[in-house]
Amino acid sequence: MTAKFIDFLATRIQFDFCLEPSFLYIFLFSRNILVDNPQDQTSRWSSDSHVPPQFLVMKLESPAIVTSITFGKYEKSHVCNVKKLQVWGGLTEDHMMLLFDGQNDPHPETFSLKHTVADMPFPVRYIKLLPLQAWGSTFNFSIWHVALSGCPDPALVRRCIHTYTLHCEREALRVCLKHLRHNRYIEAFTALSREANTRLEHPVLTRLYQACTEHDGTELVENLISRALQSGLFNEYLSGQPLAPVWRQLIPPPGAAPNTSPGMRGGHQLCCDTQTQSIYLFGGWDGQEDLSDLWCYNIPANEWSCISPDTRIQGGPSPRSCHKLCLDSERRQLFTLGRYVDSKMRTADNLKSDFYLYELDSGRWTLITEDTAEVGGPRLVFDHQMVMDAEKRVIYVFGGRVLTQSRWEGVSLENERSVSSNGGFSPAELQFSGLYRYDVATNTWTCLREDDPAPARSSSLRSRVGHSMLFHPITRQLFILAGQRNKEYLTDFFTYQVRLLLLEPKQFLTFVAEF
Repeated sequence: MTAKFIDFLATRIQFDFCLEPSFLYIFLFSRNILVDNPQDQTSRWSSDSHVPPQFLVMKLESPAIVTSITFGKYEKSHVCNVKKLQVWGGLTEDHMMLLFDGQNDPHPETFSLKHTVADMPFPVRYIKLLPLQAWGSTFNFSIWHVALSGCPDPALVRRCIHTYTLHCEREALRVCLKHLRHNRYIEAFTALSREANTRLEHPVLTRLYQACTEHDGTELVENLISRALQSGLFNEYLSGQPLAPVWRQLIPPPGAAPNTSPGMRGGHQLCCDTQTQSIYLFGGWDGQEDLSDLWCYNIPANEWSCISPDTRIQGGPSPRSCHKLCLDSERRQLFTLGRYVDSKMRTADNLKSDFYLYELDSGRWTLITEDTAEVGGPRLVFDHQMVMDAEKRVIYVFGGRVLTQSRWEGVSLENERSVSSNGGFSPAELQFSGLYRYDVATNTWTCLREDDPAPARSSSLRSRVGHSMLFHPITRQLFILAGQRNKEYLTDFFTYQVRLLLLEPKQFLTFVAEF
């Protein structure tokens, strides 16, 4: 079931609106949101009032597992745009559960919806949109476009409905059992437990309840908790608790010869090969100059080895800092991209974004591209992020500052955009790089998302520096966390569905949280 369910995740689901005589006006205009027409200000549904509850109920053509909802917006910011909303869903209009509760912004975006109960997908037939607040506090609510995605496969949905129905029945029986036991209807509780063949809770919890209510003293309770801890019943709970890291400094063994480990530096890059338990270090800035040395640290042996004191000798990259490394551990290949160039040293020749590959087994450097910008890739950037999908041989690069020849760049960071006297942008405006995909097998770059200069406190993905990005090889998602854009420190958290990127990239960006 799981594999087939994943295959249908991106399927567009058709729906219409529930018609009630008293809401005929609303029903007629609600059809506007079926069409994504951001240039037409009238292509929207608007509520009669800004006072909740105001809602729209959508009826699917048939029950389906709805995994995400996409909101299209008017091309300009609008005071009637919904700022806060909830999305409810269920098989009937009378029984719905909360699928999403969060914020919205003036930009098109997609939100993941709750679609599992007890680790099993559950279908819905009705979706209710419940706006709670507009960007203009006294204005009515407007929704411009809505699209639903998920799994409409009839056979799979029927199986999920059956499973969900059984789950609801079990939960109803457990509520009855809890009520009977709490009110000391012991005979009725015992009879229902036996007839329904349903267990109210884990046997340890049952014994714990009996120890607390039928016996005096706490010794029995303490023994039960101790045995539960030893048997691993708390492992799942403990795994969700905040971790407390313990750091240990790795010091070279006594008697190690001088210059057998890298010196102090900043702006360097590390990547870890988990198969060989090795860490590779390249480049950095030692306070005087950029470096181009390549080192390997063997974790089990606690030993450094210098692969190359200067990679230029082997035809490798020039000295650099604020670059990025990523490793294909299956094919034992290192990739490096980007670097920082001081504003006084920037010329057209040294602002080319060179892209290098290093073969760990053969010790050979290869210049893949002299300038990735000329072949559809990013311009020269620094403080970006780069991750590797080893299975598909694909590299993802996101964010980073774009280096330009402007000597005024970064002089003023107070505003992201400031208009000069001639109507253009001031020299202080900074440029950020978007999201790129590099296919190693075909040597091709693809721009997936340009920089989105959305306003502050927006839930749209904005390019940034100093962020973290990871690739999950099982769920095939990019995780993008925090960072900095100009003087604003970002605290947002996004996931990106990379397996669906080539279809419609903006459809599969999910805003997870802001902390």
